[in-house]
Formats: sequence, structure tokens, C-alpha cells
Amino acid sequence: MPSDSAGAGGHVVAVLALPPVKSFEIAMPAAVFANTLVDGVSPYDVRYCTPDPGMLPAEVGPSVWVGEGLELLESADTVIVPSTVRDRADARALDALRRAAESGKRVASICSGAFVLGHAGLLDGRPATTHWALAEEFAALFPGVELRPDVLYVDDGAILTSAGAAAGIDLCLHLVRLDHGSSVAAAAARATVVTPFRAGGQAQFIEAPVPVERGRTLAETREWALRRLDLPLDLRALASHARMSVRTLTRRFRAETGVSPQQWLLRQRLERAREILESTTLPMPQVARRSGLGSAESLRQHMLRQVGVTPSAYRAAFRPA
Repeated sequence: MPSDSAGAGGHVVAVLALPPVKSFEIAMPAAVFANTLVDGVSPYDVRYCTPDPGMLPAEVGPSVWVGEGLELLESADTVIVPSTVRDRADARALDALRRAAESGKRVASICSGAFVLGHAGLLDGRPATTHWALAEEFAALFPGVELRPDVLYVDDGAILTSAGAAAGIDLCLHLVRLDHGSSVAAAAARATVVTPFRAGGQAQFIEAPVPVERGRTLAETREWALRRLDLPLDLRALASHARMSVRTLTRRFRAETGVSPQQWLLRQRLERAREILESTTLPMPQVARRSGLGSAESLRQHMLRQVGVTPSAYRAAFRPA
């Protein structure tokens, strides 16, 4: 399968295809990274490899051609393992993955690809996730892994794992955000026509994406809130706009988004703060006010807790010179 990325010579993303493959997950990284542009060019070079190059059978979707062997992992910067069989893995691929991880390469999995990382021993003693329906099987096979079956993805530094297929898109966008900041990741999401930001800790399973009670969602209220992140917004204000009680709003909000209204507001405000830090030189008190986080100290605490760096360090890393 040829690369779909325009960024030849850039950051090499090696997708390790192990038959039987799922065509959607195999193609997903190329779709996201090809839509990631910096100065009009993708900084990523997405390539595919497999232990025995040739036509690979698919469990879901059409068969795919992969022309490169495992030696690609030696030159890759990031390695992604999509779904495949769960009870075993090619020994050559496992050895290549171990060498890649030992050499400091970033290794990630999508859905049942976490089983491959588990067989390679890369998840021992680490937090990880996979599709919620596979959680019991995963836990039985890999008792030494700290399984988190109810989240979209887990970032444990050099090793990352994600849940079902759509969560793989969230993971790829998370990698873009780590490499190039929120603005570039948001533009890639828009080009791919997906949700710009879903935090890794968000629940995998949303009980009722479209509530049946009134035949409409809270999308208008969320859009209304996004235009007012710099203003005080509490449950009463959200409920008033949605024309429902606070209790009903809270229940339906969680059903639609997987998180509480307060958690959702905090995430949106942090994302707004990151965009302001990347695109302006505003002092921290103004960044905090414009993003609705109150004071510079509140901004600093939330950034440290949720992003892992101070606002100043984030700006230094992601704001263009």
C-alpha cells in the first residue's frame, strides 16, 4: 500500500500491517497525516510495512498491497499498529517492535493492535486501552497491564494505545497536536471532517448519542457556549439556554458527550487557551480571561494538570518564531 502523505522525507510514520487487516484502520493514519499541513506541506511521510510484503487479506474491507518489509521500522519515527488477530502475533514483527521501542521510537496501536503490543511485552506495567468489547479478553491475556477500558486513548509517553477505529483518528490527531500544536491539529481535523478534539480520558461508550425524548440534541447549546467561553457559564445558564432543568441538562449532556457539562467546558476553555498561546503574544492574565479560565494562576494549574506543561513552556514549544 503506497503512502498517501505528501511529506516524503519528513517524520516517517510506519504503519505495521499484520494480516488479516481492517482496511479502514490501515488507511486511517494516512488520511489524517496527509491532511496535516505546515506551510502548505504535510510534515509526515506515511509508509506501510509487513513481515511478508505482498497482497494482504483483510478481515474487513478489501485486501491491500504492502510493498515494504520490517526494515522500515528501523528508519521510522512513529510506528502505528492497527487491528489484527488477537491471540497471536508474528514473531518477526514482535522482535522488530521491541527494537523500535528500545531505540526510542514512538509506538502506538489502534483497537486490537494493543494485543500486538501486549504480545511484544511493550505494555507490561503500563496503562493501556483497547476496544471496550475486548477488555475482558485483553485483561486475561495481559494481567501485567494497567487496562483502562473506558477511555478513548492512553498516552504513556513513547507508548500510546487507542480504543475502537474512530478513537484511532483521535489518537492520530493527538499525535499531530503533540508535534505541531492545537491549531495545526484543528485544521487537520477540519480537513478530515472529524471532531477537532476529544480528550483521551473521554468515555468510549456514549449511551445515547441522540436522545429520544425531544428529538433534538444539545448541539445548539454547546455552540452557544463555545461563543461565550470568556464569560461566566454555569449549569443554570446552560440549562436556561437549552430550556430544560439542570438535572435533565446534566443527564442529556453526559449521554451525548460522555462527560459532564463542567468537564466539557473546561476542555473547551483549555483548547481555546492553547490556540491563543500558539497564535498571540498576549500576557497570561489576558489568555486566562479570554479562555474563561479566570486568572493566570488558574490557567497555569489547569495547563499543568491537563496538558503537563506550563503556559509559558507550551507557548515556547508551539508558537512560531
